[in-house]
Amino acid sequence: MEARNDEELPSRHGVPQLLLGAVLLSCAPTASAGPWEPLFNGRDLSGWVQVNGSAPFTVLDGAIVGTTVQGSPNSFLATDKTFRDFVFECEVMQDGGPSNSGVQFRSASRPDVQSGRVHGYQFEIDPSPRAWTGGIYDEARRGWLYPVEENPRAKTAYQYGRWNLLRIEAIGSSLRTWVNGIPVAHVNDDLTSEGFFALQVHSLAEGAPGGQRIWFRNLRVQTTELHPAPLDDMFIRQHAA
Repeated sequence: MEARNDEELPSRHGVPQLLLGAVLLSCAPTASAGPWEPLFNGRDLSGWVQVNGSAPFTVLDGAIVGTTVQGSPNSFLATDKTFRDFVFECEVMQDGGPSNSGVQFRSASRPDVQSGRVHGYQFEIDPSPRAWTGGIYDEARRGWLYPVEENPRAKTAYQYGRWNLLRIEAIGSSLRTWVNGIPVAHVNDDLTSEGFFALQVHSLAEGAPGGQRIWFRNLRVQTTELHPAPLDDMFIRQHAA
């Protein structure tokens, strides 16, 4: 998410259709799809390139580790390939102190758009008391598309200091997220149909100490034979009208 004073409130300008998904109190979604393609080899940053910012990304113990630094804008480590429809998963852990972060998807960095600033959809990672992890934010464009206040029962899904499984399903205009098997956000939006994935290290407020780390491992994607995961019964009843 970008650093700006109005982040606490969801943007209501240009917001797509918002779907208030109920929490599925069971395991991760199941849907048939093609084979998983790894996005990270566990050894080095082959296939990734840093765009924006100066926060360092390193490889440690089979994970990509981003570390916050004072004086840097939002930093992103992006895939050198773009993706259209997909199911994406990764595991995330934070230590050294809570810091806002995220995973960009269907995103871009172009010289003709804000001098190359990364923009596009973001899976929010928010260890603060607000607890909006799994919300969908439109980085450097429209702001919040799905704040997790819309689905308060999902706010406890993310656990700081432990490995957490994140999942994104983007099929056509349907964008859905899960945290540790709990459905969080569901948005229909067709502004962007293709782009890269990128891992975010957030900028710091002036005077805030750096050194917070965010770890990413087991990054993988499916792009063939995709079928949306079933909607849970509570969601269907809520939106059957």
